[in-house]
Amino acid sequence: MSTMTTPLDETAAGRFDFWHTLIGRSFVPLAALPRETPDFHASLCSAQVGAVQVSVVDADPHAVAHTRRHISSGLPEMMKVSVQLAGQCVLTQKDREVLLRPGELALYDTRFPYTLDFDHPYRVLVLMFPLPMLRLPDRELDRLTAVPVPSRTGLGPVVVPFLKGLAEQVEELEAATPPRLAETVVDLVGALVASGAAPGHDGPCSEREPLTRRILAYMEQRLADPRLGPDHVAAAHHISRRYLYNLLADQGHTVSGWIRERRLEQCHRDLTDPALDALPVGAVGGRWGFPDPARFSHAFKAAYGMSPSQARSTAQALRQ
Repeated sequence: MSTMTTPLDETAAGRFDFWHTLIGRSFVPLAALPRETPDFHASLCSAQVGAVQVSVVDADPHAVAHTRRHISSGLPEMMKVSVQLAGQCVLTQKDREVLLRPGELALYDTRFPYTLDFDHPYRVLVLMFPLPMLRLPDRELDRLTAVPVPSRTGLGPVVVPFLKGLAEQVEELEAATPPRLAETVVDLVGALVASGAAPGHDGPCSEREPLTRRILAYMEQRLADPRLGPDHVAAAHHISRRYLYNLLADQGHTVSGWIRERRLEQCHRDLTDPALDALPVGAVGGRWGFPDPARFSHAFKAAYGMSPSQARSTAQALRQ
């Protein structure tokens, strides 16, 4: 077992350089990318359990990247598992992005580039082991990497507390390790990921389309909620805002633009519905996520070339 902490007698830049070198030696070749923070501190505690390296990382905000220039035929082929213990992380690999929050986990394959982006102080358990230990074909590995793994259903409530226990006992693991613990850890992770990953993850295209449909349905059902926005939608689907923006861009929309357009369409429908003539104009906006009447009126006029009141009056005149 080894514990390494960024030196206190260095500057923040010196500590970050130390960290950059340390993680590149401790895992696979990596680049550390700084984030805006007044200082930087980090620690890494690792234990070798058979063929499995168990590491707990505590660090201030930064990102790490395993790029194409880091990958060579001489490197061992490893699988890594991140279990988020505190803070959050955006994991990116093979055009996929997954947002990991406390208690959530995902796999990533060191044969391919990946990034881990931490925008707040965090704590994470990292398991690293030879890829053949999972005993899965490449097609199945590709389906399972960088996808959300349910941690609160199925096997999650069994496996995740076990993995958190490893993190809590990392300093004692090497001294008292049962002979088959390494295989048990990998088998449990493999069972959890294989049982929890959503069907149809056969490639970026097959993933994106069903996810986009789910997101559009989710937003449609919540148009009346004034809190609905990119952050809310991304968090509900365990993806980053950037990936959400990309998904909606494929459909020719922005997230906020789609929400605003659909809300205004519902407002226009209500304003021209004779059954709702008694409902005040401001209340029409309020029931579709526009709590501010002035902003509602401005957005409606920009979309339809007339105020909400004029739209209602025009519809009433046409019915006479």
